[in-house]
Amino acid sequence: MTEGTTTAAAESGDTLTRLEQEGEIAADYLEGLLDIADLDGDIDMDVEADRAAVSIVSDSARDLQKLVGRDGEVLEALQELTRLAVHRETGDRSRLMLDIAGFRAKKREELAALGAQAAADVKASGEPLKLAPMTPFERKVVHDAVAAAGLKSESEGEEPQRFVVVLPA
Repeated sequence: MTEGTTTAAAESGDTLTRLEQEGEIAADYLEGLLDIADLDGDIDMDVEADRAAVSIVSDSARDLQKLVGRDGEVLEALQELTRLAVHRETGDRSRLMLDIAGFRAKKREELAALGAQAAADVKASGEPLKLAPMTPFERKVVHDAVAAAGLKSESEGEEPQRFVVVLPA
């Protein structure tokens, strides 16, 4: 093994360890939150696409809906609070993703389908298509789906009214 390979492998291992540490800190924070709220839930941790991913799951997903809120608003807020808790412990900015009761996973599927349909519509019409305003997470999923369909897209506007425009080839 060359020195460069060893260094790259070590850096990759350090990144994984750092992301696993983020997941552990987030899990501890969220377990405390569940205890305070007197809600039952299990915490699953993973590393996906170079970021820690933490999910709260329960047999009684209905109870967890309080933590999701309308259109995921509470989930977004909890994700930011969890990222702040990780930042407080590590000193590093976290890109951790939080999912509760499968809300974000389901939303990702819906958005990927929306992006694919928008790309098909633009291919058929040859005209750009503006979509409704979305959160950064939602826009990222749509951009990825449009790219997978072979087209380009861009975000326009200012938060919270920022939206995706799908462009013809």
